[in-house]
Amino acid sequence: MTNELAAYRTLVLEGCDGAGKSTLAAHLADQHGFTVVHSPRTPDSLDLITHYRELLALPGRLILDRCFISELVYGPFYRGVSRITWAQAHDLARAVCDRDGALCHLSAPAEVIRARLLARDGRAPSHAQVAALLAGYSSVFQRLGERIPVITLQAPAGDEVPSSG
Repeated sequence: MTNELAAYRTLVLEGCDGAGKSTLAAHLADQHGFTVVHSPRTPDSLDLITHYRELLALPGRLILDRCFISELVYGPFYRGVSRITWAQAHDLARAVCDRDGALCHLSAPAEVIRARLLARDGRAPSHAQVAALLAGYSSVFQRLGERIPVITLQAPAGDEVPSSG
């Protein structure tokens, strides 16, 4: 699957914390020369649309390890609302496609996500919270996938690179 992903100039890797985004990004950067931009959860003061437009204007092969799609899931989960509208999300997703890119949805079972987060951070949301986040990502990608191609990858239980699923 990583060779198929390498055919793109731009990749947006999205999914719950612990789904394997950074592992896959590091592998693709090492094997295929992508520049990786990791976006942590963004502060409320940041103009998200301008921020992601500027990132998508960077030259060369680019991986966005978490980006605007996370705001559509984590925004409502933590703040009750997203700071990005659906129209803006579709516009940014189209900009990814126009840059010869693809949206990649990384997923894993809730128990795998929780175990990874506990091993990595020593804490994790409850199983129900992880399940809600997984459902949120599935819903967002289903809606975006109505207009823009989405590649879905299933994360393995270990630290291996995710595979198509």
